[in-house]
Amino acid sequence: MEPSPGKQVTNTVDQSKRIYLFGGETTEGRASMSEQLGGKGANLCEMAHKGLPVPPGFVISTDVCRQYYRAGEKLPADLMPEVEEALHRLERIAGGTFGSTKNPLLISVRSGSRASMPGMLDTILNLGLNDDTVEGLARQASDERFAYDSYRRFIQMYGDVVLGVDHYVFEDILETFRNLNDLKRDVDLEVSDWKEIIADYKRAIETETGKPFPDDLKTQLVGAISAVFGSWQNARALAYRRLHHIPDDWGTAVTVQAMVFGNMGEDSATGVAFTRNPSTGAKEIYGEFLINAQGEDIVSGMRTPHILSKAGRLEIGAKARSLEEQMPSVFKELEGHFNTLETLFSDMQDVEFTIQKGKVWLLQTRCGKRTAEAAVRIAAEMADEKILSREDALMSVDAGSLGQLLHAAIDPEGAKDLVAKGLPASPGAASGEIVFEPDEAEVIKAQGRRAILVRIETSPEDVQGMLASAGVLTVRGGMTSHAAVVARSMGVPCIVGAGVIRVEPEEGRLRVGGRIFYKGDAITLDGTSGEVYAGNAPLRQPDLSDDFARLISWADTVRRLGVRANADTPKDTKQARSFGAEGIGLCRAEHMFFDTDRITIMREMILARDEAGRRAALDKILPMQRSDFTELFEIMEGQPVTIRLLDPPLHEFLPRKKQALRAIAESLNISLDHIKQRVNELSEFNPMLGFRGCRLAIRYPEITEMQARAIFEATLAADKKTGHAVEPEVMIPFVATRKEFDLIADVIRRVAGEVEAAAGKKLTYQIGAMLEVPRAALKADELVAGEGGAEFLSFGTNDLTQMGLGLSRDDASIILADYARAGIYDVDPFVSIDQAGIGELVRIGVRQARAVKPDLKIGICGEHGGDPLSISFFDEVGLDYISSSPFRIPIARLAAAQSSIRIKKERENRGG
Repeated sequence: MEPSPGKQVTNTVDQSKRIYLFGGETTEGRASMSEQLGGKGANLCEMAHKGLPVPPGFVISTDVCRQYYRAGEKLPADLMPEVEEALHRLERIAGGTFGSTKNPLLISVRSGSRASMPGMLDTILNLGLNDDTVEGLARQASDERFAYDSYRRFIQMYGDVVLGVDHYVFEDILETFRNLNDLKRDVDLEVSDWKEIIADYKRAIETETGKPFPDDLKTQLVGAISAVFGSWQNARALAYRRLHHIPDDWGTAVTVQAMVFGNMGEDSATGVAFTRNPSTGAKEIYGEFLINAQGEDIVSGMRTPHILSKAGRLEIGAKARSLEEQMPSVFKELEGHFNTLETLFSDMQDVEFTIQKGKVWLLQTRCGKRTAEAAVRIAAEMADEKILSREDALMSVDAGSLGQLLHAAIDPEGAKDLVAKGLPASPGAASGEIVFEPDEAEVIKAQGRRAILVRIETSPEDVQGMLASAGVLTVRGGMTSHAAVVARSMGVPCIVGAGVIRVEPEEGRLRVGGRIFYKGDAITLDGTSGEVYAGNAPLRQPDLSDDFARLISWADTVRRLGVRANADTPKDTKQARSFGAEGIGLCRAEHMFFDTDRITIMREMILARDEAGRRAALDKILPMQRSDFTELFEIMEGQPVTIRLLDPPLHEFLPRKKQALRAIAESLNISLDHIKQRVNELSEFNPMLGFRGCRLAIRYPEITEMQARAIFEATLAADKKTGHAVEPEVMIPFVATRKEFDLIADVIRRVAGEVEAAAGKKLTYQIGAMLEVPRAALKADELVAGEGGAEFLSFGTNDLTQMGLGLSRDDASIILADYARAGIYDVDPFVSIDQAGIGELVRIGVRQARAVKPDLKIGICGEHGGDPLSISFFDEVGLDYISSSPFRIPIARLAAAQSSIRIKKERENRGG
């Protein structure tokens, strides 16, 4: 049986159906229906509608998946009659009959979520075979070996996915048979060999499950559909969804499709291709294929495939001929299809294809996973090629992934000890200690160390261990294997197919050449070149590309939100400027005190017996703070700088160990008993809700005086030196009431007057409040009202989240892990703001404050300022700027632009 190719057809769309047909004269779906059909099914419908060579099939919608789980993981009672009717329609299009012994139709049963989840959900191929139909397939194809090879593949996959028999059981049977018969490759096995292995497989299944392998085809079909729906809730899928913020209630569709075969001989093949290089973004076909094989042989990583293009083969020095060289006309046809797919879906595509007896079939396409470097280049070049508008180019890049561009790379000038080379699957460089098990990587990371996960091959069950690893190294697999695809999506350096390495996990070691490396030994991976080095090779920071600069410059023309940096030191400030920060949204002045040469003076101030002693110590601190602020103002060249007054509890500046206290006593010539007494006085049961922020300033106004004087004198010094007008923003932390604000603001204004009088020059400055306490958000109108009210507000969302949720940041990890498993939070609320709860406090604060002062400047300076989801929320509620850590500035600039584009399109769709 050979399915009819797709034709240019009239599209029929009925979005109330449960089953949608594609191929032949009628296609009942479009790419826009991914919510119902999943990404795979929707794209197949679009491809069939376009007339591309797609094997016909039908899609069971995601609604059925949700019904399956509501019914306690059971298919709806009335579903199978609909499936059987769709199957009959598929038979008419494909020209075969499901269950026939003369002209059998075989089908694949595949998953397909709205969001791509490569390798996380299950697939069954070659369904429709039993002891009778396999003989019909052999007669139909005139190839008995092909038929029995397909049968053993089906039993192995069905046994694993549907019946729950570990795939290693089947691999052991096959491996043992090959070894006993001195056969190196699957293609060396003959028909009689496959028949013997099939019998062994069936016996193993009955041993493992207590039941014989099902020969009834309807039973097989029900089991396959149920297993694909059931895979939505497997452990690896749950972990992947948590990592990529994919909602659990989306569900998966099931695509049932006529089989085409890449294992019908030397003129047949299977392959995976990216229409552009997913590592670099270069416009070149990037992928792999295997002659006389099926797709699972590639994506499983069990066989190392060959390179599609001649140029790609030559680049890595591979000897096996490329598809372009072996089948030039087929390669040329694929090139044309790839160009059509890019134009059709306006993005780089990841395509699975089969060549059956020289004929090309496209099995699926999806937007290809890519590195951040590739994403930026592809977006910029597709805009140049007019495939994308600039706005669409900006939307095509995952803002959060830009952090990958800041990964380290191997220093070419440093000394290196090369021990092996594999395929460069995911760029970046990483050093760490060898581990052989995914759970070991998680333990190492929890201990604050870096692990390199070394595996023969990875499987989807390894995802969490890969996420915990600094790098991944596999012996088997190709550039589109599970390890490669997942590592690239995570931004983890990865090398695959390093066949010169022999891994011996039971002995806790690996061998390469004459060398042995044990668990815990350090190695370095260069995921860009595929090279493995002994020890910790020297690394360097990367350079950002011209495409990156162009893309971010486009973002700056679109975004409404300002982007500032949280920067406390000159080094941080210079880094922030280099990444395009438009000011400092948070300078935590206390961070300047932790240097070794300054901490002693700070401790002298804290341990002073009276105000005179504190002022004497503050007089020593003043020139240090003034110098720091002056340098910050000079670097920023007139851009806004928000300086937060001293916030943390004073006990944080004092050590706890007796030996360290004794050293302080000696250096400050203070009795140890006095220091112990002072430490006891400062101790609190809950210091994060205690004596900190504005409460310190009210008890010790002399600290505020010193900091204000340092700020204003630095303002005049920087103004004089650079010629740039400096307008500092002085922020009072931990404010809850207007009276607190007024008491401290009065001190700041008095000091400003004294500095102005001494310098004979007028200062321009603003005084604002940091909204961390829920009451401050609820009563923001009170804080800004009237003369002398706050002139700006900045939400400190770290503490606002802590207090709003009643959840300590320092103790949250265990609780949040439990909450994630229970589905209470999809995302860590300290990473991405809780929009419904803490976000409502932000909404209230903005609404209250702007009701009094419509043009009031309001920003956010918590860590949420670097999170794309949170940035979108802050844009929607009308904040003026976000402030993030320096290395997240590029992320924030792009995310702010994407938010502006999204808001504009929503308004256009509403007709506003």
